[in-house]
Amino acid sequence: MATKKQFGSFQDLISQSEVPLLVDFYAPWCGPCQLMATILEQVNAKLKPQLRIVKINTENYPELASRYRVTALPTLVLFKQGKPVERIEGVMQAQQLIQRLQPQL
Repeated sequence: MATKKQFGSFQDLISQSEVPLLVDFYAPWCGPCQLMATILEQVNAKLKPQLRIVKINTENYPELASRYRVTALPTLVLFKQGKPVERIEGVMQAQQLIQRLQPQL
């Protein structure tokens, strides 16, 4: 299951992860984001040892949304060794998302 995360430093969160970190930038009022939450649970079940999923509420962290140019919701950003390596905007089915992420894992 994706984790709702409170943190002191986003940079520490992404740089200290031993596996690639998929960040789901979402908002509670966003319908497609709610749909994506279920899809991310399916992705997590398949890729759990190779990938960590974290949800970031853009209303609580608007500076992060701005820094990573989140203009559409949901936006998924895959971080590897602290750097963004893949970006996905909008809803995508679980199998498509797994296929898109697999080369980076």
